[in-house]
Order: sequence, then C-alpha cells, then structure tokens
Amino acid sequence: MQKGNIGVTTENIFPVIKKFLYSDHEIFLREMVSNAIDATQKMKTLAEKGDFKGDLGDLTVHVSLDEKNGTLTISDRGIGMTAEEIDKYINQIAFSGVTDFLDKYKDTANAIIGHFGLGFYSAFMVSKKVEIVTRSYQEGAKAVKWTCDGSPEFTIDDAERDARGSDIILYIDDDCKEFLEKHKIQELLNKYCKFLPVPVSFGKKTEWKEGKQVETEEDNIINNVEPLWTKAPSTLKDEDYKSFYRTLYPMQMEEPLFWIHLNVDYPFNLTGILYFPRIKSNIELQRNKIQLYCNQVFVTDQVEGIVPDFLTLLHGVIDSPDIPLNVSRSYLQSDRDVKKISTYITKKVADRLNSIFKDNRKEYEEKWDALKLFINYGMLTQEDFYERAKDFSLMKDVDGKYFTFEEYKTLIKDNQTDKDGNLIYLYANNKEDQYTYIEAARNKGYSVLLLDGDLDTPVVSMLEQKFEKSRFTRVDGDIIDRLIVKEDNKKEELAEAERDNLSEVFRSQMPKLEKAEFYVEVQSLGEQAQPVIITQSEYMRRMKDMSRFQPGMSFYGQMPDSYNLVLNSDHPLVKKILNNTNASTAEALKPIEAEIKGQEARLAAINQAQDKKKYDELTQEEKDEKTNTQKAIDEQHQKKNQVIADYAKNDNIVHQLIDLALLQNGMLKGAALDAFLKRSVDLIQ
Repeated sequence: MQKGNIGVTTENIFPVIKKFLYSDHEIFLREMVSNAIDATQKMKTLAEKGDFKGDLGDLTVHVSLDEKNGTLTISDRGIGMTAEEIDKYINQIAFSGVTDFLDKYKDTANAIIGHFGLGFYSAFMVSKKVEIVTRSYQEGAKAVKWTCDGSPEFTIDDAERDARGSDIILYIDDDCKEFLEKHKIQELLNKYCKFLPVPVSFGKKTEWKEGKQVETEEDNIINNVEPLWTKAPSTLKDEDYKSFYRTLYPMQMEEPLFWIHLNVDYPFNLTGILYFPRIKSNIELQRNKIQLYCNQVFVTDQVEGIVPDFLTLLHGVIDSPDIPLNVSRSYLQSDRDVKKISTYITKKVADRLNSIFKDNRKEYEEKWDALKLFINYGMLTQEDFYERAKDFSLMKDVDGKYFTFEEYKTLIKDNQTDKDGNLIYLYANNKEDQYTYIEAARNKGYSVLLLDGDLDTPVVSMLEQKFEKSRFTRVDGDIIDRLIVKEDNKKEELAEAERDNLSEVFRSQMPKLEKAEFYVEVQSLGEQAQPVIITQSEYMRRMKDMSRFQPGMSFYGQMPDSYNLVLNSDHPLVKKILNNTNASTAEALKPIEAEIKGQEARLAAINQAQDKKKYDELTQEEKDEKTNTQKAIDEQHQKKNQVIADYAKNDNIVHQLIDLALLQNGMLKGAALDAFLKRSVDLIQ
C-alpha cells in the first residue's frame, strides 16, 4: 500500500474547495461524467489509430446510486489509469496557491475548476470521501484503488476490477444528502449531460405493468449522443428542427418562426442551432434561452458577453471548444476569439433574415410582427447589425402594407416633404384611438405608419439620425397643416382681442386633470375641420416615452403631459360661441377694457420716461409708480377673465365641445363623462 500527501502548495485546499465552490456545487456531477466521457473518447481514439487491438465492447457510462451506503458512483470503460498515472494526474494538482484566490475566482465554481485543473476535485464539494477503482487498458495492468477523505492524505492499494476503466465512488457528505435522491441526479444529468457524445445510463427504464411502474432490464440512457446541431443541415428536415426545439423547450407552446444552423471550422470551431421565437413584448422574460455547450457538455444558459445582447432574445444551442468557458465574464467580453464568434453569429443571423426576405417576402411579411422587436433591438444596440438590417427591416402602414425603408421613402417623398425640404414620416400608435387624426392625414393624401411596438419610440429617434433631413411625428402631434408645413402660415383673421376672449372662454372651463396641462390657441383651420382639436407635443411625449428606457431621463417621466387645445376659428360653432360671448359680456367688459387701455397708456408713458435712466438712478417713488400701474393692469385683466368665465360656465356648447375633444382622446371619465352624457341628451331634446 502506498501513502502520501497530495502535491499542493497549501494545506487548506479542501476547505477552500468546500467553502468557495459551495454555491455552484451541483456542477461536480458534470465534471465527473465529463471525465468519464473523456476517458471513453480516448479509448475510441486509440482503437481507431490501431494502438488498441482489443474489443471496445459497451462504452456506456453508468451513474448509479446506493442510498443505503450513501454513495454515488460514476463508472466508465475508458482507458483507466495505472498507479503511476494516478500519482501523476490525481496527486499532483496544477495549483499554484490561494493567495489571489478570493479576489479572482470566488464568483463561480467554473472559474476555479477550469483555471486550476480541479475538475476531479470538485467531487469534494459534496463528498466526505472519494475512491477511485481503476484499471488501465494497457496489457497486464493491475487494478488499483485510490482513497482520499478530503484531507491532503491519500492511499493507493491493490484492487479487484475485471475490465478496464474507472469507478469514481463518492461518499456523499451529510450536508449534501439531496445528491442521494434519484430525482435530483436525474435533474442534473438532464441539465448538464443531455447531449454528451457517449451513452450515459442512470438506472433502468420502467414500464407500466399490473397497475404500477416497474423497472426493466434495459439501461435508461439519459442523453442523445448525436444532437441535431452535430448533423449536416442537408440531412435534416423542418420537422427535425421543430422536434429538437420541443426537446430543448418542452414548456414552449408556440413553434419557432425559423432557425439558423451554424457550422464553421475556421478560423474557430462553432456549431449550433439558433431559433427565432415569436417575441411579442417584455424583452427581459425572453433571455437566457440560448444554451452554451463545450463539446456537447452543457456549460451555461447565460451567454451575455459571448453573443451580442440582442441575440440573447433567440433560443437554441451554441457549441464551441474555442470559447474559454471557465473564466470570468469580463475576460470573455475582452477575448478576441469570443469577439470573432460574436461577429460571426451576428453576420449569420443577418444573412439568414436577408435570404428569407429576398426568397419569400410574403412569408417574411407575415412573420414581421413577431420579428420586429428582435430586429429593432438589434438595430438599436448593434451598429453593424443596423447596417445589415436596414435592407430587410420593414415599416407597416395603418392599412397593413409593408415597405422597406427605401420603398417607403420613395412612396412619400413627393407629397410629404415640407417647405424646408424635410421628409415627414407620419405615424400612429393606435389605429382606433387616433382614427380622426389618421383620417385628417389621409384626406390630405398622406400615408400614416403604424408604430405600436415596445421599442418604436427609441427606433424613431434612431432613424431620424440615420435618415437624411427626415422627421417622424405622430398624427396627433399637431393640426395636420402644421405637421407638414407646405407654405408660410396665413395671417389670423381674428383680431387679437377676440382671440384672447375666445381662448379665455375655453381656458376657464378646462377641467383639472391629474398630470395634464392644457394650452389654448386659436387657428384658422377651415369650416370642414373639427371645431376643437387636442394635440400633444411630439417632443415632450417622446421624451416621456424615452424615460422608460433611459434611467437618466427619468425626470421627464415625472413631468405632466402637455396638450394643446386648438380652437378652429373658421368653424360655425366656434364663431357662434365668440359672437355670444361678445354680446353677453360687452356691457360688463366696456369699463374694464377702458380702464386697461388707460393704465396701459400710463405704463407706456412711464416706460418711455424711465428708459432714459439706469435702474439705479430711479427713485423709489418712480419704481413704485411702475409696479403699481402694472399691478392695476393685472387686476383689470383678472376682472375681465372672471367676467368671461362667469359667462362661459353656463354655455353648454363650450362644455360640449371641450368634452367631445377629451372623449376623442380617452380623457373623459367618471363624473365628467356622466355629465357629458346627460348634457348630450338635454341638447338633443
């Protein structure tokens, strides 16, 4: 019997493994089974090269539980080890000490295991004792047994083993008893080992017999040794890809839109299948659906840093031995090979989308609404993807017709270019709510886009930067003649005093709505236009929308919504209101307006006299005279406004027009809506 100490530079390697790998302790099983697979693959290679002449036999790796003895055993018929090889590969750990251990490698077990060659020693995360019973494939080799109880001390004894290969026997620790439960081991094998290239067996298959499940003699193989991504695309049918998708995501009810089969061996090795799911909204819920493998061993489904951010919305599998899997995320993001892979995948995705668009545009358009979020996200976050996607990204109008960017520009450039040469893209984000505004645009011969997606607001801002002399504006952002200004505005027909009076009639009766501010203006819109229209500033609305995506703009989200109430001075009802106001308030306003004129004349004279002096040269009496005169004017204006408000509160047509405008914009609710309905009945009678 041989005794000795494991060759490490510190006495406390096992406490370190126990303590700092504990959060990821389940990966011990992946490491154990992967080692068994490696030993088996080496055996197959020796046979292929002629260095082994014997019978390979059954190469299945067996995982077995013995709950009574508290052991979990991983058995293979690979190359096995001699006592000398155990001493070389097991007892001498490529471990340089733990001085910088905590700083660099405490985040993941993967990092520690991969960096220090501790794959086998991950067994001690869950075991109080580990035994290796092994026999080398070499002719005349004897079986040996290595034992270690989690300290640097080990023993090597002679052992009995009829066949080549190794049994790794883990005596599960008292605080890790869940790894003696069948369902737990089944879960981990399914997660990490589902596509390993050598059959892995766990227990026996069961069948339904005499009213209960009973075990058969057949091994329960838990993996598919030839997953779809390892096969040539030319040998596969659509149903193969759909079936594999259901295998990967058994809880996913909808079929994927389409897929990309990755297969490259230069300048790096990469295989995989990426699926386009039907993404409607809520980007965050879609993440972590790409599974990353290294030689068919599952590593992670958190692939940020390996693929561009927008591609994490895809589903599927990426398998590459060239990605340094066992290092930190920050290293991954700066690794040149990873960047090459990331660029390659982006290009393949863009090429696939472009080919579908060109080969079957009708199918592409049918799937656009489900693709749109993904493509928009890609264009927003990945500059090189925008350069590719601009040729197959689509715009949809309110009639459901689809256009490329260039096609739509050609469609609208003659009719929707304003007097300054800017191309105006009109859009709606709700066909029903903005119906009246859409119709007003159509009556002008304008086209209106439908932008109702989660990311359309930031996309619009991006396209305004990309497109030359172009601007996007929502159809309810202003009256139609000011959305696309073809000529300088004609002069207002109303006198300033009449405009002020009319504005005050409506301003005084506007309801106080939470987080909403209304500004009243008078415009000459023609007799056929609506009497009252509510518009919302494109700039402010877009800033508030953008605040949902950019934390630094959150203050916009706290600001009230800003609306314009536009009064059409050409409409008969508005004219009637103005005439009624003038007739009903003329007597009351006459002395007030005379007083205002007198005070304004006085203020003008004061200003003229005081403009010749610097402010410091004015006496207090002169300053007070100016202040008091301005105060007198303000008081008279308040009196005037009160007279107009007293009249307006009893004018049902004013209230009816305001409520109709609010109703059109979904802003009339509760008691105000009830009052509107009752007033409507009264007006009809």
